[in-house]
Amino acid sequence: MNEGTVEDNAERTADLAERLAAVQRRIDAAVHDAGRAGEVPTLIVVTKFHPAADIRRLAALGVRDVGENRDQEASSKAAELAGLGLNWHFVGQLQSKKAKSVVKYAHALHSVDRLALVDGLERAIAAEQERTGRGALDCFIQVSLDDDAGAHRGGVAAAEVPLLAERLAAAAGLELAGVMAVAPLGTSPEAAFEKLAAISAALVAEHPGATAISAGMSQDLEAAIRFGATHLRIGSDILGSRPDVG
Repeated sequence: MNEGTVEDNAERTADLAERLAAVQRRIDAAVHDAGRAGEVPTLIVVTKFHPAADIRRLAALGVRDVGENRDQEASSKAAELAGLGLNWHFVGQLQSKKAKSVVKYAHALHSVDRLALVDGLERAIAAEQERTGRGALDCFIQVSLDDDAGAHRGGVAAAEVPLLAERLAAAAGLELAGVMAVAPLGTSPEAAFEKLAAISAALVAEHPGATAISAGMSQDLEAAIRFGATHLRIGSDILGSRPDVG
């Protein structure tokens, strides 16, 4: 793979540094406006479709949390960049048969949306912990904020969260972290994330440790922070448009 010239690399690093700083300024301002001083959310840079070289550059700029949504791409990058001490977040829909692969590299899974997936993950994490001694896998329940749950962005209806949470909480090797959602297209992100905050509060009432809220992307991070996001998933505003592939 051609990584480009030294000049090209320096230019790309400078571009990433500028974009990352701009997003961090937005986050800091939103945290201030929300009255959440001292509660800066974890920034997960979603690196899907971008090369491992960009993740190396981001790591050099201080990024420690990266997100991917395809197992084949994520596992390859995680193996190549194993020495960087990164936390890998899987943020896409996951087939149960991919559980064995994901638990080899993922720090967190943001898209638990069915009981069968929990079963697969529990089996996979048990085998991986026996093999390597890895820690628990943080699991976020993906909630659909659409009226017709699951039809657009994926996830379970709010009414299904308690059952899934009970199963996750009881699963060895899996840690119920909290909830995740994507604001529905064509609607107010503020209304969507206010709804998610209420779902989170109900979950925390039953599972006090499940306080995490994974919400907010490039276009709506301010609204997410206003309503309590603890993890932000930012891609295009840091990495730019997807590179040409094929």
